[in-house]
Amino acid sequence: MNKILLIIKREYLSRVRKKSFILMTILGPILMAGILVVPIWLSLQKSEKQKIEVIDESFQFSYISSKDGQRKGLIPENESVHFDYPEIKIEDARAGFYDTDYDAILYVPSNLLNSGQLGINLFYKKQLSNNVQEHIQSNMSKMIYEVMLAQNKVNMNVIKDAKDKSTFTLRTIQLDETGKDKETNTAVNVGIGFACAIAIYFLIFFYGAQVMRGVMEEKTSRIVEVILSSVKPFQLMMGKIIGVAMVGLTQFILWVILTTSIYSIAAATVLKGMDIKQVQQKEEVIRIGQNLDVNHMGKIEHNPVVDLWSKFDNVDMTEILICFVLYFLAGYLLYSALFAAIGSAVDNEAETNQFMLPVTIPLVFSFMIAQFVTQDPQGSLAFWFSMIPLTSPVVMMVRLPFGVPMWELALSISLLIGGFVATTWLAGRIYRTGILMYGKKVSWKELGKWLFYKG
Repeated sequence: MNKILLIIKREYLSRVRKKSFILMTILGPILMAGILVVPIWLSLQKSEKQKIEVIDESFQFSYISSKDGQRKGLIPENESVHFDYPEIKIEDARAGFYDTDYDAILYVPSNLLNSGQLGINLFYKKQLSNNVQEHIQSNMSKMIYEVMLAQNKVNMNVIKDAKDKSTFTLRTIQLDETGKDKETNTAVNVGIGFACAIAIYFLIFFYGAQVMRGVMEEKTSRIVEVILSSVKPFQLMMGKIIGVAMVGLTQFILWVILTTSIYSIAAATVLKGMDIKQVQQKEEVIRIGQNLDVNHMGKIEHNPVVDLWSKFDNVDMTEILICFVLYFLAGYLLYSALFAAIGSAVDNEAETNQFMLPVTIPLVFSFMIAQFVTQDPQGSLAFWFSMIPLTSPVVMMVRLPFGVPMWELALSISLLIGGFVATTWLAGRIYRTGILMYGKKVSWKELGKWLFYKG
């Protein structure tokens, strides 16, 4: 046991002292915090107001004022766009476009409602922002819709009243056996589940590959012969696997701490005094293309994005974080044993391809299954693939935000630990022979023989 501890210490210290480890430990949280902070900060930055010249020959979006005889516009403006309605022909507007300070020309032909297909054109100098284009299209579409209904003598008040009264938000509430209820959101559950599954997938591959390369380096440099004079092959393999696992766990814990700290600092400085709910409401208005009646915007009480963020409070993140660590460690230990066996059986990375594919197929297959799991997280397909040790680290993390009975979690983790013990035993049989085998191209048949060697 002391020898395994020495190997663990050696593997751990040699890796955490590397510049690459320190660099990734610092850059990872910065990137993660940036993903959280930058979109909010950018959404608060006021973009330059764009001026648009409107040539409305149809008089559907403008009218002549009886007071001063000037043409007045009907298209709503916002902080990003301003409209002017000069009395000018489209040919003259195009000819003198670059002599004006307008960013675009919005041309509405006279036969707009009789042409069979709406022919509204937007001429620009530089590409307009998506927000401005969506603002123009959604508001003009709504106005044309109302004009066409009015022409057919449809009561607009009835239409608006029906829209207001028929719009609702479907709340999903989980009711447990004790009678307690908890509001949930499928989009949040899917997002959290897939984020955890993707993280486990890449961490298993990243640190498992480190084990494989470490074994190959020691084998090809012949230093392993010196090491094996003092320790058994199984002790060396276990020490290397556990040492790298501790490196991964250390980096993960540091990522969580640093990401939280950086985000907290940013929230207290960059985002200080900003109303995040207003930001979220602004983002939602942009997302739906401002397709709501501007006269009724003040009546909106619930914002989908605000409600979406509030659903995070209803997710047991402590349970998810604990399970993430457990499934990462157990999944890593299972796969890293196989990676170590592959590293011991070959002399260079080119030879690893034939052995890597069968090992990685279950992880890749897990993601194919995951999309069906989100549709029916309590179904038999989701259940069985969250029990199979080779697929459970990914599939169970996708299921977890939807709620998994404790007995299923306990059974899944127990089977995963059992799978680790079994694969470690098999990998140890291959490792003890392959680590001292040089210059021979190994086949699957040869690996099968190594499993039954005595000694």
